[in-house]
Amino acid sequence: MAKMELKPYEDSWEQDDPHANFKEEVALYGVVDPLPTLENLSKNTGIPVSSLIRYILVKYTASGSDAVLAMTPYAIRQMQDHINKAEAADTVEARLEAYESLRQMISWLTIGPITLDN
Repeated sequence: MAKMELKPYEDSWEQDDPHANFKEEVALYGVVDPLPTLENLSKNTGIPVSSLIRYILVKYTASGSDAVLAMTPYAIRQMQDHINKAEAADTVEARLEAYESLRQMISWLTIGPITLDN
């Protein structure tokens, strides 16, 4: 297996960068070293750290399509309607109203965090 260095993301970006939120999140999570947690999980489960890293990467990258598949097409259409209505109105108030509607829908669709017991 090729060796890969997992370096924290340290950079700056313009406020209007369309990926600013994602870049900020990557930078914030990058300050934490994930290896101690993965090593403990590996020790407790017997799964090699490299296999856990692969699992986490695949699960994360597939989570977007998993979420869409888990939602009914009706829910997706409703969410898109809120966004379309706000964009058509082109006002801060309309966008805030759409945000609140989406927040409530996502809250309703979320079953809560999954925790692992020791």
